[in-house]
Amino acid sequence: MKAIFIAAGQGSRLGNLTKDLPKPLVDVNSKSIIERQISLLRKNNINDIVVVTGYKKEKFTFKNIEYVHNPNFREQEQTGSLMTARSKIVGDIVIMFGDILFEEIILQQILNSKGDIVIAIDKDWKKSYEERPGNPESEADKVLIKDGKVIQISAKNIEVKNDNYIGELLGLIKLSTKGSKILIEQYEKLENSHTGKFHDAASLKKAKFVDMLQELISLGIIITPVYIKGKWCEIDTPYDLKRAKNIFP
Repeated sequence: MKAIFIAAGQGSRLGNLTKDLPKPLVDVNSKSIIERQISLLRKNNINDIVVVTGYKKEKFTFKNIEYVHNPNFREQEQTGSLMTARSKIVGDIVIMFGDILFEEIILQQILNSKGDIVIAIDKDWKKSYEERPGNPESEADKVLIKDGKVIQISAKNIEVKNDNYIGELLGLIKLSTKGSKILIEQYEKLENSHTGKFHDAASLKKAKFVDMLQELISLGIIITPVYIKGKWCEIDTPYDLKRAKNIFP
């Protein structure tokens, strides 16, 4: 099992905290966001770790980590940054966003799950937004689920009927060997042919990873949700950081 972090962004909403530091390196009670996650991976015997960098790449100095730099990080979003490391997306992979924290039980749930493309979902996501002023629900990566399968992913409004419901994507995804192959093959097809808008994004270049997941769904590829049990948080604003420090001492 290999882990790949998407850690190319600056995190400008954190203000001066990220003026000279990438958001994944922001301190949370004496350890950075990504340092906490690396420790968690190693505790669970995942030692093959790749970090995709962008903003202030020289600030990443962890030992025994492979770094892949995205020189186009200012023009690209999550999907483009991840695909900078496409040669590393082989076999069983865990993809992690560089601005989230979660408890070990959540990682173990995703590692123990079955499916070629598995995503971690919070069914009680609205509670966290009540505690996050400045982060409207409309910005959440919402996942529509029916009969145990993901049928839509979007940060925009999603119509909910009686037989389906919405969760939020955590930014934690597991791919099997087959899932890794599917992701790369479909992205490269798009890279060679797609023009114009791409799902919620203005273009493929500006695609978040949820846009790529939605593309796979549109092609009939099964994406399996794992309903997490445990604490987690996303860090976008100074208030989020304060909340993270309370959750993760």
